[in-house]
Amino acid sequence: QVQVVESGGGLVQAGGSLRLSCAASGTFLKINTVGWYRQAPGKERELVARKTSGGNTDYVDSVKGRFTISVGNGENTVYLLMNSLKPEDTGVYYCNAAGLTTGDAAFNYWGRGTQVTVSS
Repeated sequence: QVQVVESGGGLVQAGGSLRLSCAASGTFLKINTVGWYRQAPGKERELVARKTSGGNTDYVDSVKGRFTISVGNGENTVYLLMNSLKPEDTGVYYCNAAGLTTGDAAFNYWGRGTQVTVSS
């Protein structure tokens, strides 16, 4: 069983910054990919940023140059630093972790999300 928990959301003015954290815990062999997704009201969930264990990163075009995904020292925590926030960044941000269990089975878990609200 793997647990994924997000934290760090909140209310911020446009131009401000927030840092989201995603902590994965439980029994697993390795995490291959961690992704941050967001869902705005009335819209579908979209990928914001993704990082693989090999070090590859992907960002949606709308956040390039403003958001940075990074791995914490413990390697089971992933951060999303969001700078120059815009009202259109508002939404619920979800963390997704995919990897292998100790039984060599694939897993894919979502956190419950953290709300980010950017006021104009």
